[in-house]
Amino acid sequence: MLSLNSLRIICTSRGLQPSNWLMTNRQCLSKAVTYATKCNSTPFSKEDMRHSKVNFRRGREVIYKTGVNSLRNYCTAQVKLNCWNCKQALDKAPAFFCMSCKVVQPPDEEVSHFQIMDCDHSFTLDTQKLQRRYVQLQRSLHPDNFSQKTVKEQEYSENQSALVNTAYKTLLKPLSRGLYMLELEGMHIEEGADSGADAEFLMELMEINEVLDEAQTPEEANKIGQNTKVKLTDLTKQIDAALRKGELQAAKALLAQMKYFANIEEKVKEKLSELM
Repeated sequence: MLSLNSLRIICTSRGLQPSNWLMTNRQCLSKAVTYATKCNSTPFSKEDMRHSKVNFRRGREVIYKTGVNSLRNYCTAQVKLNCWNCKQALDKAPAFFCMSCKVVQPPDEEVSHFQIMDCDHSFTLDTQKLQRRYVQLQRSLHPDNFSQKTVKEQEYSENQSALVNTAYKTLLKPLSRGLYMLELEGMHIEEGADSGADAEFLMELMEINEVLDEAQTPEEANKIGQNTKVKLTDLTKQIDAALRKGELQAAKALLAQMKYFANIEEKVKEKLSELM
C-alpha cells in the first residue's frame, strides 16, 4: 500500500516533471493521498509491510519505463472502489456491475475511452473488436433494461450507456481517435484554426473543393472521393508512426491535415446525394 513517503518518491523521481505532473494529475494525487492517510492510521503486520514495499517497487519500475500515464493508472489502481449498494470492493476498473450483488455502478469518469472499450491504447486499434465490445456493453447497460429498477440504478445505467456511446464514437474513426489521444497528452487542435498549414497545402485544398463544386456527374465526384481516401489512408499511416515514436507535434500537424480531408470526404457524400 502507498505511504506518504512513497508519494514523495514518485513525485521527485527522475524522468518526471513534478509541476506538470501535479497540474494534470490533481485528482489522482488527491485520492492517493487520502488512501495513504487511511493506510497510515491502520496497523500493519511485518508481512503486510513487506508486500507493500515489493508492490511499490514494482509500480515505480513501471513508472520509469512508461512515464506519466502509467503513474496515473498506478495511482487509480491503488484506490479501491466499493459498490454503492452492498459496499463490497469492486475488482476492476471500469466496473459496470458489482460482481457480488450484480447492481449497476456509477460511471468512473477517470478511466479513458480505451479502458471503457477494452481496446489497446493505439491509433490502429481493432475496430471490429471495438464494435463487438460496444454491442456487448449496450446490451447490458441500455436504460430499457432498468425500467423496473430503482431511480438510482436507472440514472447510473443512463450515464453508463451515454459514456459508452461517447467512447465508441470517439474511438471508431481515426480522426476523432487521434485527436482524443492528443487530448490525453494535453494537446488540442483548435476549431477554425489552420494549425500551421502551409500555403501550398491550402491551395491544394481550394483546388479540390473547386473541382468538387463543379462536378456534374457521380463519376466525377466519386473520383475525388477515391483520391481523398488514398490521402486519408496515407495520413493514417503517418500519424500512427508519429504517435508510436512520441512525436506529438508531428502527429498534431498530420491530424490537422486529416481534418481537412475528412471534411472533403463528407462534402463528396453530400455532392453524390445531390447528383443521384
